[in-house]
Amino acid sequence: MDIFDQKEFNDFIIRQEVIGLFDEPVELKSGRKSNWYINWRKVSDDVYLFDKLTDYIIAFVEHLKLKPDCFCGVPEGATKISLITQFKWAKAQPNYDLGVYPLAMARGSEKEHGDPKDKYFIGSPKGRTLIIEDVTTTGNSMLATLDKLIHMEVPVIGCLGITNRNEKRDDNKTVRAVVEERGVEYYSMSNALDLLPEVCDKFQPDVKILNYLRKYFKLYGTEEINLNESSEEIDKQG
Repeated sequence: MDIFDQKEFNDFIIRQEVIGLFDEPVELKSGRKSNWYINWRKVSDDVYLFDKLTDYIIAFVEHLKLKPDCFCGVPEGATKISLITQFKWAKAQPNYDLGVYPLAMARGSEKEHGDPKDKYFIGSPKGRTLIIEDVTTTGNSMLATLDKLIHMEVPVIGCLGITNRNEKRDDNKTVRAVVEERGVEYYSMSNALDLLPEVCDKFQPDVKILNYLRKYFKLYGTEEINLNESSEEIDKQG
């Protein structure tokens, strides 16, 4: 895959049912209750789909003209993603050689014994580092990884969310804003505000789900969701 195609990637997300709609709300890691959920597990559990996903990530990074030495995943959701992406990226670089590209994995919990260098990571990140998260909601997990890297004086060239839920945090800030407050750019490969209308088109959920989406984004969203015309009509009939 040479060029990142946004429509193709969005179609991949919808086709693999990464976004689910539920009659009963589920609790997110952030503690919020939501009738819609983004879950990359099906993709990351299949070698073929995982290969496609990491190709999309590499194409997106090349589209941004970023030159990372290290991909570092937010634990636990993006650990596999970052490791495989790093391996494929490094192997494709002209300067691929011994000692040039690290293979770093962030720990889910701190190691309290042994070498201090191993406290937060198995294999220390080094060089220009790009942080990857599968889904960003409040960004707290991403920020925790970012702060550890900043503390270690690792140069972070960006934070990349595969899918952004487009929500404001409890402090009313966006994920982008809090990342950029630390002097780091935030990038998202896909956004819920773009994807959810397409998901609703395809699966034609019950009117109460459509109403819920509007209420949810009015309460938590970076902006109110713009459902397409057919969904609006269904909503009016309800």
